[in-house]
Amino acid sequence: MTSRNEQEFPQDSQSVPPALAAVTLLEEVRADLAGAELPLALPQVEQARLEARSAVAQLDDYILPRYRSLDAPLLAVVGGSTGAGKSTLVNGLVGHPVTRSGAIRPTTRQPILLHHPSEAAWFEGQRVLPNLSRIRGTVSSSPVPASRAGALPDAGAMNSLVLVADPAVPAGIAVLDAPDVDSISDDNRALAAQLLAAADLWVFVTTANRYADAVPWKLLLNAASRDIMVAVVLDRVPPGAEIEVSDDLRSLLDREGLGSAQLFIIPEVALDELGMLPPGAVLPLRTWLGELAADAAGRSDIARRTLNGTVRALAGRVSAVAQAAREQQRAADHLEAAAVAAYRDAAHRILDATKDGALLRGEVLARWQDFVGTGEFFRTLEQNVGRFRDRVGAFFRGEPAPAVSVEAAIETGLQAVIVDEAANASEETDQRWRSDPAGRHLLGTDDLSGTTPGFENRAAAEIRAWQEALMDLIRTEGQGKRTQARWLSFGINGLGAALMIVVFSMTAGLTGLEVGVAGGTAIVGQRVLEAVFGEDAVRRMAEKARQDLHARCQLLLQTERQKFLDRLPERNDDTERTLATHAAALARLADNA
Repeated sequence: MTSRNEQEFPQDSQSVPPALAAVTLLEEVRADLAGAELPLALPQVEQARLEARSAVAQLDDYILPRYRSLDAPLLAVVGGSTGAGKSTLVNGLVGHPVTRSGAIRPTTRQPILLHHPSEAAWFEGQRVLPNLSRIRGTVSSSPVPASRAGALPDAGAMNSLVLVADPAVPAGIAVLDAPDVDSISDDNRALAAQLLAAADLWVFVTTANRYADAVPWKLLLNAASRDIMVAVVLDRVPPGAEIEVSDDLRSLLDREGLGSAQLFIIPEVALDELGMLPPGAVLPLRTWLGELAADAAGRSDIARRTLNGTVRALAGRVSAVAQAAREQQRAADHLEAAAVAAYRDAAHRILDATKDGALLRGEVLARWQDFVGTGEFFRTLEQNVGRFRDRVGAFFRGEPAPAVSVEAAIETGLQAVIVDEAANASEETDQRWRSDPAGRHLLGTDDLSGTTPGFENRAAAEIRAWQEALMDLIRTEGQGKRTQARWLSFGINGLGAALMIVVFSMTAGLTGLEVGVAGGTAIVGQRVLEAVFGEDAVRRMAEKARQDLHARCQLLLQTERQKFLDRLPERNDDTERTLATHAAALARLADNA
């Protein structure tokens, strides 16, 4: 399997081919990390996003390239704090100025990779650090001060890697001069971290005055977590302080799990006219790097050790991203549940209003009274229920008044209930979401505490559709009945109005005179319908109409609820499970290597 940037690279008979299964796993991990979305503004989410981006970058820059070519030269990255003398040290390693040094900060503007001329093919392509373009630098034939190392291109762009072939660099190892890890430039700091993450070994440069600074130690602890080989260069050590300072630094290294790090001391000495250290000052470090380069088996061991440690650290990163994805889903579920509950409760309140007789108050009751006969009939009903049958008979014998006003009153009253409860649900959901950091971020400055534009009209249209469906129910039920002539003479609208009254006739929420009036209202409607269709049919039609109304109200509220749910990220339960599986597989890969 090849990467998008893979080329043909030099191979020797001792090359160990990459494990196809491992490379396949790592490519899957990379794809899933790159696709992992953590959109909700939860605590620590920025750290999780950074972990995901950093893991993808390290897979591209180091882990996958190294797995595919274990016999490639080691990459030794020289890093350290501002002004620690990294560039001066690199110049000293090759014996002449090649990288810039000076008082203006940041000094190292572009990373410079020094390699043996015979190993150019390993670095000229995009095998490692594929997002950095390549610039070919040259070594000047005449010495120039390190502060004017003009053999290199202008170092303005931060997305490039300057390659310098120099025979002074031993074959088998390449040296990369990185920007300051504590640079005042954000881009420099980010690039330094990226380069250190791509290293097979670190040469960490600090000074006698700054070796306990927090930023370098944060990176050194990262090195310890990767089990990477580290050489620490203690620069500018004053005469007579070598033992005291080196012993203190060694104790710090031991305490932080870096006791195996090589420690090199460079005394505080004057630089020559070219800005170079005396040759003897860097000889121990140059000798150590040369011995590593000359030992093919040793280089392979270092590469494998760093690779396995990096994969093990990657497993922890992937696990952290999986946990963040799990927390994202839980937060989204919590917000969704809040919206669903608010609108579900609103639907229940609307249903209760249609069952407890509340809708029979006011205008609906008045219009029904006008339709049946006179208001006096119902006002006297409580005093003389015995006259009720006579009035019903008169109701059938007489010419019924138009029922349209009853339907309109029901539409108005029901619309008011639906709109009011939808507004309550919107306000409740908006408040719940704004009390949650993730919900507050999703809402932003938008106010969703009221109904959406046009909701009142949609509610009215749905009520009219329900009324029309109720009329169709009556027509269907009346077909073929012996009473068809009676209900036709009475009028479909009249029967429809009666059925609507029956649907809203349960009087559990009424008291006093309203109970008697609403109860009488229901009895009139029910008796009218039973006289036409029969008791069972009336009960069946009322229940069916009530269920239809409830379903339509639920649909209205569900549609209204979407203004909240549409802001939630798309659900993907596989992300957390997949990343957790990857983390376990990476840990096994590192343990079994």
